[in-house]
Amino acid sequence: MSGTPTFAAPPTFLGVAPGADAAVVVAGVPFDIGTTNRSGARFGPSAIRHASRMLIDGEHPAHWTSPVDLPLADVGDFAIALGDIAASLKLIEDQASAYAHLVTLGGDHGITLPLLRACAKRRGPLALIHFDAHVDTWPDNFGQPYAHGSMFYHAINEGVVDARRMIQIGIRSPVQRDVYDWTLGQGVTIVAAQEAHEIGPAAIASRIVEIVGDAPVYLTFDVDALDPAFAPGTGTPEIGGLATWQAQSVIRKLAGLNFVGMDVVEVAPAYDISEITALAGATMAWEYLSLLAAAADTSRSAVRSP
Repeated sequence: MSGTPTFAAPPTFLGVAPGADAAVVVAGVPFDIGTTNRSGARFGPSAIRHASRMLIDGEHPAHWTSPVDLPLADVGDFAIALGDIAASLKLIEDQASAYAHLVTLGGDHGITLPLLRACAKRRGPLALIHFDAHVDTWPDNFGQPYAHGSMFYHAINEGVVDARRMIQIGIRSPVQRDVYDWTLGQGVTIVAAQEAHEIGPAAIASRIVEIVGDAPVYLTFDVDALDPAFAPGTGTPEIGGLATWQAQSVIRKLAGLNFVGMDVVEVAPAYDISEITALAGATMAWEYLSLLAAAADTSRSAVRSP
């Protein structure tokens, strides 16, 4: 083992070069004014970047690739409008539109709506893989229509997401029956946390692949999909969630999907213990990037083959 020790890695995600001129770009969005319980996810991007240093000293043990083999750069944090949700969402969408493939570190989950809008402008209606404790299809949260629990209500109604190709994994929070029924009525597939525990990662991954098909697909990972035993550093924790190994195993089994973007949201380091939530968030982004690296490696091998 040689090179820079993990503790001395540059402060970017995975220690990659800062910049914007790459096929895949990492960006932070330090925004959390749409939270309904504990704020603090504005500090998520820096915490995730810092925790990612643990992932730089080798290849992925299942795919035998590394995200740093990708054309990958960290553009830093997007600008937001302090205290203004609507203006911030517009700023996020405008900045995201500059990048063909974005991996975003939040920030509260409300940032996913402008990210989806920007991505859909390039790709058309998107399939969506959504890890979360909450359905996030409320028309509003306590009177706020663009809070962190309403973005998929808008994404479905705006047509940026194809609800028939949307699957939610880990759902378990209290929810009004009409909101839950509306979500199912749009065509969304819900794998509740209890079902996820019962059927296991392989069956979940198989269902995801069946629902998504060959559509362009976006992955959004709310860290509260994980049980608070594994991810205490978040604003709206719910018991009974996924273990980190379960979520990791599902993502590892999604090779071959047409991924077009990803985010990790709701890491709130003020409530974390020994960086375990930030590390979980960083690792889910690393797993996603490793899928992209493995796909790129497969494509190169196919080109070299006679």
